[in-house]
Amino acid sequence: MTHAERMQQDREQVERWLRQCFAGREPHGDIYDAMEYSLLAGGKRLRPILLLETCRMCGGDAEAVLPFACAVEMLHTYSLIHDDLPCMDNDDLRRGRPTNHKVYGEATAVLAGDGLLTACFETMLEAQVDLPAERIVAAAGCLARAAGARGMVGGQVLDMAGEGHALALAEVEELQQLKTGALISAAAEMGCILAGGSEEQRAAVRRYAQKLGLAFQIQDDILDVEGDETLMGKPLGSDQENEKTTFVTLKGVETCRELVAKLTQEAMEALSAFPDPSFLCWLAESLVGRKN
Repeated sequence: MTHAERMQQDREQVERWLRQCFAGREPHGDIYDAMEYSLLAGGKRLRPILLLETCRMCGGDAEAVLPFACAVEMLHTYSLIHDDLPCMDNDDLRRGRPTNHKVYGEATAVLAGDGLLTACFETMLEAQVDLPAERIVAAAGCLARAAGARGMVGGQVLDMAGEGHALALAEVEELQQLKTGALISAAAEMGCILAGGSEEQRAAVRRYAQKLGLAFQIQDDILDVEGDETLMGKPLGSDQENEKTTFVTLKGVETCRELVAKLTQEAMEALSAFPDPSFLCWLAESLVGRKN
């Protein structure tokens, strides 16, 4: 099986699991419809795939940790719903479809995000898996730290505060390491935790994912300037419209391309001690040239 085929297999497993995770729940109005509208809208599924493949690289059973991978995607989707709200980025499109609040209204969109956030931790803590309890708790704790004020939420606060203000490079790096990088890093580290990886392995995986996350965000900034709106599934130029300082505004497109390549190489080097890091190295390289 090629790496591309394995990635597709992982993605299909995640999609199947997500499609059934809220099946049979009592309606409670249209809240589950709103949650599923965004959760099942597609996307790269990068974060759950990172968790599955890091677990596999560290000697764990990737299929057994599927609920945790899907829980990370629930949390990521919650953040996208809230990012798109009028009080945040005020976006009309996400993954080629109207954003959640455009379909269900602002109040339901807020609650759909809240529902996915809490379902994420419910999913992890109620998972019927044959894993030591301390690993489950450690994985949930890792994700909670990355999602909160010390991670993704803190990054969004910095992002909102930075609108209309010129930021220094160090400030943009901190913002993106929290807003985007923290969750990517947590997904990878959770895979290592659930596999029973050592502290040294966890540190190596964190280095890999932090470099990958930063490269991913810089590539996003490039695509916001020169990407294809049809492939991106959302309007381009939103950073400029919202007067946000990005890596591209500070360094220019060509320098950013060089930085993406450098970070990708450093990410791969971080995994050199593992017996077979080939999939995660391939994944890092494949993201460099992505178009969406």
